[in-house]
This record gives sequence, structure tokens and C-alpha cells, in this order.
Amino acid sequence: MLMRGGTSKGAYFLAGDLPAEPAPRDALLLRIMGSPDPRQIDGLGGAHPLTSKVAVVSVSADPAADVDYLFLQVGVDKPEVSDRQNCGNLLAGVGPFAVERGLVAPGGDRTCVRIRMVNTGDLAVAQFPTPGGSVDYSGSAELSAEISGVPGSAAPVVIEFPPGTGPLLPTGRARDIVAGTPVTCVNNGMPTVLIEASSLGVTGYEEPAELEADPQLAARLREIRLEAGKLMGLGDVENTTVPKLSLLAPPSDGGAVMTRTFIPVRCHTSIGVLGAASVAAGLRIEGGVGAAVARLPEHGDRMRIEHPTGFLDIETALAYDTPGAPAGVGDAALPVARRTAVVRTARKIFDGTVFPRPA
Repeated sequence: MLMRGGTSKGAYFLAGDLPAEPAPRDALLLRIMGSPDPRQIDGLGGAHPLTSKVAVVSVSADPAADVDYLFLQVGVDKPEVSDRQNCGNLLAGVGPFAVERGLVAPGGDRTCVRIRMVNTGDLAVAQFPTPGGSVDYSGSAELSAEISGVPGSAAPVVIEFPPGTGPLLPTGRARDIVAGTPVTCVNNGMPTVLIEASSLGVTGYEEPAELEADPQLAARLREIRLEAGKLMGLGDVENTTVPKLSLLAPPSDGGAVMTRTFIPVRCHTSIGVLGAASVAAGLRIEGGVGAAVARLPEHGDRMRIEHPTGFLDIETALAYDTPGAPAGVGDAALPVARRTAVVRTARKIFDGTVFPRPA
């Protein structure tokens, strides 16, 4: 099934319809998506990382989840398939896909699907309308949502993320100096490095194509990413897509912050759900690099993250805990994400048979 999930598009498969072993599975997916080829002319891919994605879904053996969701990023012009990260955009389509394929029974007018993200082991709960026992993608006039980067409106998919088990600050510090640049390394579902745009000699309001065409900026970002990856416990990230890098600038349209996110070389035309979750949490961290540029809301958990094509609203709440001590006690208090939720939309585009390029 080809689906739009959030601001991405990908092919959704039942795990049982693909080879079980990673090597033959990945080889098949490269042929299905038309990679390696910058145009992906001979496959389903759309010649961009945001449209060269795969979701593999199955019934979960975890009692805390209904289905397992494995995300695979398929390289466009390189023969690479990576499972090193989650994708919060395709996550929006996992619940509806599970109902469509009979993995989960609809639960009345609204259905909740508990999802285990296999890439990291994290959990999410997706809630979406299923009137009459069928997934409603369009939404009624009273119940619809718009998200930046997607034309029109659709039925809302509310995704809530329980607190993760890993540290919000992988380096144990609110601020690090990486490759001579102040950064905040944060992981609230997506390993992300927050950088004040002005520290790299850009405004943070440039068009993605302009930033991508700057070789000096690309070299700086690569240096920061490689060094930050080691600090965050990710090892050598030369050939991976994490951590993401988000440049921060003051908001321009009433939000909390303006962002430009690299994934890792291409500049995102919007921002990923889990990347936005990490940015939002990072902005709330005392002493982080976002403090100088962000305008945090005075009340409530909801925060608007601006990006090149609009905004994403996300809700986050933090608490400060000290290992082995009551919350907020002691100088070693560390921030912990207590709540993260986001509203996305998804749509079924095509359901049928794909014919892969011959091996």
C-alpha cells in the first residue's frame, strides 16, 4: 500500500510479504523503489529521501503493543537501506494500515493502535476515526486537520509518545562545544543536534536549496555531525542518517522557533515528527542553545515549530529528575520528557501489486 504519512510518502508492507532476512529484503526494496538512481525512474520512489521510505508492519509479540513497525530509509542515488532511525511521519499511517490489513480490529467510531517502533523499541499510540468500522481518511467538516506541507485537510491522527527509556540528553549536558560550535544534543525519539543558525554564518531563514548549495556550510555540518554522533553514543555516523541537525532561528510567524533540519545532507522542506519532538524538548532545557532564540509559550504544553513550508504543533512537558533522588533535587538534576503528543494526518494513495525491477 502506498500511503502519505504526515509530510512523507512511503510503501507499507506486511512483514510476511517480504523476505525475513535483512539482506534479501533490502535488495528487494531497492528494486521496488528504483534505487540507486537520482530520479528513481524505475520504481516507486519519488527522487527524494522524504518519498523513498518503507514501513514494515506485523502483529507484535510485545504485550504493550498491538503491532510492530519497522521503518526503513531507502537511499535514492545510493544502494543503501537503513534501519538506524524511526520515522514519525510514516508512523501516522501505521495504525490505519494495520486496520486496513486486518491486524487490528476497528474500535468503534475511533480506534487506538499501540505501536512498537522496532528501530528503537519505543512505543506510540495512534488514535484515528473509524466510523462504521472503516478508516476515515478525509475527516468530517467538524473533525479535520491541516498540516503544513500537505494540501487540503484530512482526518486527524493523534499520536502520543510515552516517555522513552533513554536519556533526553545523551551527553549528560545541556550544552556541548562540538567542532568549535555550541550545540545541544537531545533525543526525544530522534537523535538531534540543535545549533543556533547564526553560529554557522547563516540566518536560518534561507530556502532549503540555498543551504544545500553552500559547500562551506555542508563541511561544517558534516564535521559537527560526525563528532556529535560519537558524543551521543551513536558511534561512527558517517554512513547513517542520524543524528539529524536542526538550525535554530527566532520565529517569524508567531511560533516558538524557526528551524532548518538536515537529513543529514538534504535540507528538510518541513520537519519530521520525531525531529520536532526533540527540538521542542530541547528548547525547554535550561541552559540549552535554544534559549537565546526561542520564544516559549507562557502557558500550556503546546509549542509551534516553524519550518520552511509552515509549522508543526507539538506538545511536550519536561521534569527534572536526579538519578537516585526525588525529582528536582540536587545539582545533577537531568531533564526527562514526561509527555509528547502531535496531530498528523495520513492518506491511502494506492493499494495493489508492485512489480520490482528484475534482479
